[in-house]
Amino acid sequence: MAQLDLREKLEILADAAKYDASCASSGTAKRKSAGGKGIGSTEGMGICHAYAPDGRCISLLKILLTNSCIFDCHYCINRKSSNVRRARFTAQEVVKLTLDFYRRNYIEGLFLSSGIIRSSNYTMEQIVEVARSLREDHDFRGYIHLKTIPDADPELLRQAGLHADRLSINVELPTVAGLARLAPEKSAPRIEGAMRGLRQEIEDKSDAAKRYRSAPKFAPAGQSTQMIVGADAATDRDIVQRASGLYGRFNLRRVYYSAFSPIPDASAVLPLQRPPLMREHRLYQSDWLMRFYDYGPDEVADAADPATGMMPLDIDPKLSWALKHRHRFPVDVNRAPREMLLRVPGLGVKAVDKIILARRWRRLSLADVGRLTVSVAKLRPFLIADDWRPVTLSDRADLRPIVAPKKEQLELFAA
Repeated sequence: MAQLDLREKLEILADAAKYDASCASSGTAKRKSAGGKGIGSTEGMGICHAYAPDGRCISLLKILLTNSCIFDCHYCINRKSSNVRRARFTAQEVVKLTLDFYRRNYIEGLFLSSGIIRSSNYTMEQIVEVARSLREDHDFRGYIHLKTIPDADPELLRQAGLHADRLSINVELPTVAGLARLAPEKSAPRIEGAMRGLRQEIEDKSDAAKRYRSAPKFAPAGQSTQMIVGADAATDRDIVQRASGLYGRFNLRRVYYSAFSPIPDASAVLPLQRPPLMREHRLYQSDWLMRFYDYGPDEVADAADPATGMMPLDIDPKLSWALKHRHRFPVDVNRAPREMLLRVPGLGVKAVDKIILARRWRRLSLADVGRLTVSVAKLRPFLIADDWRPVTLSDRADLRPIVAPKKEQLELFAA
């Protein structure tokens, strides 16, 4: 490997990290450096691809330790057989970059992943050393998210959790068959075994913290995972069921979806075209329905096309489910329980909570509900209000074109 300076390494390894989608800071412990104690902070609404209430984009340093790898996963641009320019940081170079970027107010934390070099244990040792040095040598109090290696020794994963806010172990692909075909050197049982071990460690340390004030924190922001969408034959229905199982078995904070992107010198077993980005967006919406709208995985999967197993791209999964269950609507905004109001297309969690609060004091009209949502047009066929009843509208056979969002041609030079 040619000698590269720090700037050249950063250019290569920051670009290589763009395929990791799972970076967020929700749920972590609050730390700050007020009073001259340490450096950094986790205060605020989020880190990396998140926005504060005043519109600020809050970011972190998102890099790979190295893009060299001993594995040859077909879908990975950094695979062993890929013809890409390689680079590698030392642990202390990552520490220096993180502190320098923080002092310049460029970042508020670190997201660190890596290819596998020498062995899983050797690579994991380097990742842990970065986090340890930041915390213990420099008293860094900002956010740290580490992508961990499931094949590494459990003790190394435990050490990672003592220094990091969040840990991730990627399941890579939605199905075991897809993983065996596209990443034969990786094992689904080993991946899930490592995730199970992290869950147990997180729960044990959380229980200890309730009993003993001196108990060390372990990955206070929990663990997350990521799966690639569109590289194998998995349908959206398969992906939703898989995500639900991961949430239930491993108590994950998030499942992230990354649309497959064709890579240079791609393997012949990969698709030639990337899936529509809207498919990734629909999967995130489906994920939201399970996490915040009390939908069961079977209900979300029911929103998919019965023949193809794919979510419709022109309408969101919530509207698709409502159109398939017309017999459940319309619902009375002044009488319906919360779980049914959450199924009304166009009503979000905050709007439903405000409706439930407001109707304790007065009966709500359609205009009242309209003030709580962006558009009342989508609501009309599914809702009964004090001054509104859909009558024939809710029974129309051609309802979908009426409630589906209208396609618009964006203006290139719009003000």
